[in-house]
Amino acid sequence: MNNPKDMAKTSKLAIIPVMLCFFCMGFVDLVGIASNYVKEDLGLTDSVANIFPSLVFFWFLIFSVPTGMLMNKIGRKQTVLLSLLVTVVSLVLPLFGESFGVMLVAFSLLGIGNALMQTSLNPLVSTVMGGGNLASTLTFGQFVKAIASFSAPYLAMWGATQVIPELGLNWRVLFAIFLVVGALSTLWLWLTPIEEAPIEGKPSTFVECFKLLGTPIVLLSFLGIMCHVGIDVGTNTTAPKILMERLGMTLNEAAFATSLYFIFRTIGCLTGSFFLRVLRMRTFFIISVCMMALSMCGLYFGQTKLVLYAAIALVGYGNSNVFSMCFATALESMPEKQNEVSGLMIMGLFGGTVFPLLMGVMSDAMGQAGAVLVMAVGVIYLFTYIKQLKTRIGS
Repeated sequence: MNNPKDMAKTSKLAIIPVMLCFFCMGFVDLVGIASNYVKEDLGLTDSVANIFPSLVFFWFLIFSVPTGMLMNKIGRKQTVLLSLLVTVVSLVLPLFGESFGVMLVAFSLLGIGNALMQTSLNPLVSTVMGGGNLASTLTFGQFVKAIASFSAPYLAMWGATQVIPELGLNWRVLFAIFLVVGALSTLWLWLTPIEEAPIEGKPSTFVECFKLLGTPIVLLSFLGIMCHVGIDVGTNTTAPKILMERLGMTLNEAAFATSLYFIFRTIGCLTGSFFLRVLRMRTFFIISVCMMALSMCGLYFGQTKLVLYAAIALVGYGNSNVFSMCFATALESMPEKQNEVSGLMIMGLFGGTVFPLLMGVMSDAMGQAGAVLVMAVGVIYLFTYIKQLKTRIGS
């Protein structure tokens, strides 16, 4: 194990189960299509059904910074393993029923597991790669994650249209399939030796993180990430409802909208790394937000399948790189406080809680157009963020 060649071989092998963990990270995106099926099965209103995606992302507010502190104590690999175990338990529960209480607990555990994973998996990649090809590896990890994201609606649709009396799972077969992958990932990573260097420096605390909100660029970047995640989760949840409301589609037919969104988000992740090398960040950010603005117009006014599908594709691509640009801007603004800033930016995923709750209330009041208006507010804020990029990025 001390031989450099052996260590290099171990690193190359270790990246395989680590990439499988990125697939497990994508499990969180099943909450959009799952909440629609739960709403239909239990006869819930939009505002009640949207509690599920909101609950998933609530836990990022609570667990992001403590997870960073936990990594300093038990290591990155052990923290990822813990996140996988919590995720596996969250996938087991729906197999025994879909009562309101069971689904609340399942989605809560899914959110907690994902908060642990999002905070610890990227640093584990850095450990495995040893600093080599890290950026391209993380980009590929996001691509693997997106495979789980856009496969979830197809698996749910397949389960909903198949008769499997022995299982009685219908659309919930999605949880069974992801459970198998999650269990395999946990076992594989556990059996894979990964050497971790001692972690230096003191962990971030809640007090240190919240003090940084007094720095304007950090606060504005935090709000930008909240808007990004809110629009992401909001589109994931609302796009099928818009197709059902305007085009009279069934839920199984409309579920394609969620996959379409994630397909274009995946394309955006893959091409965004190239465009960010050849364009100024501010220029690419403007293009991305303009695409999102056009999307909001299409989702609000659109009455045909072509217009609505184009709008979903536009927001998928436009929103795909907003997180990375806001995150990078915040980190570059305070290089001496990167640990604290990183923890705070991950807390910004709490936007996935705020937006769906507001969208549920608005959609109950005025239809899905009301939910689109809530997302449009997020897009408007991102337009105001452009000037921050202008001051932070030079020429």
